[in-house]
Amino acid sequence: MVGYDPEAEDRVLSKVQVAVAGSLSGLITRALISPMDVIKIRFQLQVERLSHKDPGAKYHSILQATRQILKEEGPTAFWKGHVPAQLLSIGYGAVQFMSFEMLTELAHRGIEPGASRFSLHFFCGGLSACLATLTVQPVDVLRTRLAAQGEPKVYKTLLEAVMTMYRTEGPLAFYRGLHPTLLAIFPYAGFQFAFYNSLKQAYEWLLPGEGSNENFKNLICGSGAGVISKTLTYPLDLFKKRLQVQGFQHARTNFGKVPTYAGLGDCVQQVLREEGMRGFFKGLSPSMLKAALSTGFVFFWYEFICSLFHCANKKSR
Repeated sequence: MVGYDPEAEDRVLSKVQVAVAGSLSGLITRALISPMDVIKIRFQLQVERLSHKDPGAKYHSILQATRQILKEEGPTAFWKGHVPAQLLSIGYGAVQFMSFEMLTELAHRGIEPGASRFSLHFFCGGLSACLATLTVQPVDVLRTRLAAQGEPKVYKTLLEAVMTMYRTEGPLAFYRGLHPTLLAIFPYAGFQFAFYNSLKQAYEWLLPGEGSNENFKNLICGSGAGVISKTLTYPLDLFKKRLQVQGFQHARTNFGKVPTYAGLGDCVQQVLREEGMRGFFKGLSPSMLKAALSTGFVFFWYEFICSLFHCANKKSR
């Protein structure tokens, strides 16, 4: 069970075990979904329409983008920025799940028993994600830039990226896109945790005899929660990616038009004016696929690893 459950206090794990489970679930998931993440970022950063009818468009569809990247950059391109992405996943998973378990426990002890679990998980999930985001935002910016660059590479290594960004753009460059990131991550993560819990309850109500297939239930409900939450909050994720590559335009000249944004408000206005409302949802298809896989795997692996810790704790008693 994700989140504190007052009826199962005998199954409460230590904070270290929760952090390890969160880190490992993020690490495994990141390795599996990295190709979809690279394609999603490329779509989000493309100003031209995602259509073969636009002569300036580099990418048209998931299949075409996959072939194009494979042809021009080789198979390793699908794991561009993987080292900072793994650091991001490990740190984010540890902070998010540990703070979520702590916040839900505090909330359960401070509210009336009849309070809505959906609302509780929404707010605790959102707050825990904000704490995790503040912790790993510099790594997220590095991951986005390394995944976004084409050939020849501007940054050949993670260390070179850190040194170059610090020297040419200053320390605040590592927090580009923080405002839309926090605006997006609170409802996104909140909906993830809230819908995951609700979908599990619905699954158990519809299929009461399927309790033995716990892992499958966690995977399916996590995937559903990911698709719903991503669809509801997608435009803010696009704005975040656009702002994170500001000051990095020279690395993207091979990808088409490279706009400059003065801030979040200017980014919203330019996307609306030049790309229309559909521009707010560029890359939604690979993002939904990625969200289904990533959220499903994260909850699946988190619950699976926690169950292993529960078994180990029982044996040690």
